[in-house]
Amino acid sequence: MNVLIVEDEKALALEINEFLSREGYIVEHAWKKSSAEEKIFVNNYDFILLDLGLPDGDGFDVLRQFKQLKDREDAVIILTARSAVDDRISGLDGGADDYLAKPFSLNELLARMNAIKRRKHKLDKNEVIVHQFVLDIQNRTVSFNNERISLTKKEFEIFNYLALNKNRVVSRISLTEHVWGDILEVNSDSNFVDVHVKNLRKKLSQFADTNWFETVRSVGYRINY
Repeated sequence: MNVLIVEDEKALALEINEFLSREGYIVEHAWKKSSAEEKIFVNNYDFILLDLGLPDGDGFDVLRQFKQLKDREDAVIILTARSAVDDRISGLDGGADDYLAKPFSLNELLARMNAIKRRKHKLDKNEVIVHQFVLDIQNRTVSFNNERISLTKKEFEIFNYLALNKNRVVSRISLTEHVWGDILEVNSDSNFVDVHVKNLRKKLSQFADTNWFETVRSVGYRINY
């Protein structure tokens, strides 16, 4: 999953980047309001971590611009030194999913991100079960009948993203964006996505039938269950 950090305090942004990268996230930065709006307009993100006090404008303006875009499901968490109740209310009323006042614990940030994922995908806990395969979202593991399956980070992310979007066709572009990050940096003619999916399917099929793992020709993939 990919994250955009909109934060002009570079030391904090780099600290969040290092922490989330260790947790398996793909992280991008925007130091200013203008660059944040440009990135959000071009790319989809799983999470946008948004500071309100930006050098060239207010984070609320970024939030308003984002909410005008159609068919976007990016979760927005406001990160700011502003602790006034009115600011919190304005952020949540404006469409933010959560609000963290600085200074905050990185572990609390991760916990809130996990909570948003659970709410968004209607999960009771940090697990997704796909035809006896158990995905532990928090620990980033997959098992079958309590036996751990050895997957690469990208293979897990592909399986995880498709599982969270069960019964929906996920395009190759969307999969690329959420697993690898900025699609502008990817060669659209490459078949690297198909190669990773093929390897994932091969590993899963060693444990059970995978007819539910569907390739939708010329579009993408779908997990049915």
